[in-house]
Amino acid sequence: MAAVGRSTLIAASIHVNNSSTADNQNQNQEEEDGQNLWSSILSEVSTRSRSKLPSGKNVLVMGEVASGKTTLVAKLQGVEEYMKGRGLEYLYFSVHDEDVDDHTRCNAWVLDGDLYHKGLQKFAMCVENLADSLAVLVVDLSRPWLALDSLHKWTSVLRDYLDKLRVPPETMRELEHRLVKQFQEYVEPGSSVDAVPQRRNAESEEECVVLPLGDNTLTHNLGIPLVVLCTKCDAISTLEKEHDYRDEHLDFIQLHIRRFCLQYGAALLYTSMKENKNLDLTYKYLIHRLYGFPFHFPAQVVEKDSVFIPSGWDNEKKIAILHENLQSIKADDSFEDVIVKPPVRKFVHEKEIQAEDDQVFLVKLQSLLAKQPAATAGRPVDTSNRAPTGSPRTTNRSAAANVANVMPMQSGTKKIDPNMKGGQTSEGVLANFFNSLLTKKAGSPGPGQPSGGGSNTPGTVRKSGSKLGLTDVQAELDRISSKSDLDHSAPNATTPPAENDES
Repeated sequence: MAAVGRSTLIAASIHVNNSSTADNQNQNQEEEDGQNLWSSILSEVSTRSRSKLPSGKNVLVMGEVASGKTTLVAKLQGVEEYMKGRGLEYLYFSVHDEDVDDHTRCNAWVLDGDLYHKGLQKFAMCVENLADSLAVLVVDLSRPWLALDSLHKWTSVLRDYLDKLRVPPETMRELEHRLVKQFQEYVEPGSSVDAVPQRRNAESEEECVVLPLGDNTLTHNLGIPLVVLCTKCDAISTLEKEHDYRDEHLDFIQLHIRRFCLQYGAALLYTSMKENKNLDLTYKYLIHRLYGFPFHFPAQVVEKDSVFIPSGWDNEKKIAILHENLQSIKADDSFEDVIVKPPVRKFVHEKEIQAEDDQVFLVKLQSLLAKQPAATAGRPVDTSNRAPTGSPRTTNRSAAANVANVMPMQSGTKKIDPNMKGGQTSEGVLANFFNSLLTKKAGSPGPGQPSGGGSNTPGTVRKSGSKLGLTDVQAELDRISSKSDLDHSAPNATTPPAENDES
């Protein structure tokens, strides 16, 4: 019995051990399956995250005042109405990847054209996002005489800022090497070698063969991609009409800008917001450089107002083709000597004159009138040749009035002494005569004569109408006209003899 019980216990223990081992194996299998499931989920998430568009890409736009920086970014964003700011403006433009159906936003920072605000670059670029940044230099083609100076000015500002960032040397070497490889690996679209894949990974980059750079190529490597945008290319026709620009002038400008771009490894685009020229091309090239999107647009150098030269396409031999079009200009001439700023026309920039207040003007006018002598109402009167003044109502005028009532005065019967003074001419006599008519009524007695129906009144003379009376009147007129010195103050009135004759 004891042996049977021992064997039973041993068998039971063996069965328990076998069952526990099976349970442990099943548990281990479940744990392995769970770990594989989590691994598959993590790998799928990591794969999806790598395929999504990265965020945090930056574009820093720099250029002169009124060169069209804000308008350019607003057009890329698709905004028609916008407000221009000062200092550092923030805008963005949308990026869409159709392969994975993903959207993101590319940050766009517009730096003011005043150098006072150059310190605001720190809000757009830092050491952490330097590898995800791109700089755009805007040049105003309506003012081509400022083009080269503007490019050198803003690249100097950017270089000074990058030096102050104190980027680690190994990081800066990696950034510079990346630009060199991008420049060397460029292959024009349509060629047999497709060197622009949709997404470049590390393995494909290691397999690329690097060719040496030419002379004056990437001699100024800033570590970040550069794009030179020449805005307002529609102003070329205005330059030709108003400032006598010829094709060789435009080729000369393009030559110097392309030399600059070759030194910095920059791309070149001519754009026009007014004519909507090359804006779509600019957008596609920017997202190609920042996000690695495919780009299949070749270089354009035939049309003078729609030039496009991608980074890596240009070299000294291609630039030398422009030398053939230069006739009166040499390729080595100074840019400032050939492209001269035209003189400012006065009628274009007239200074606005502000009218002063009415009261201020009247006070000034009053002070001027007070300084001037009072002006006479008429012409100055010359009294040197006048006859002695006297009362116009004299006794001798009664005779003239009486004579006038008898018969009209005829010019042929009047005798004038040539020795008479200017004041004693016939005009003076006639003036006295007409004044007497205004002051004395017809038929009234003259001074010194009795009132009442005397025979010496003009009425008596009219009634008589005799020849004797007329002769006496003519004699009186001859006596008045031949008198050498008229004395109006003491007239010598005598009674005409016609009274006695009539009586």
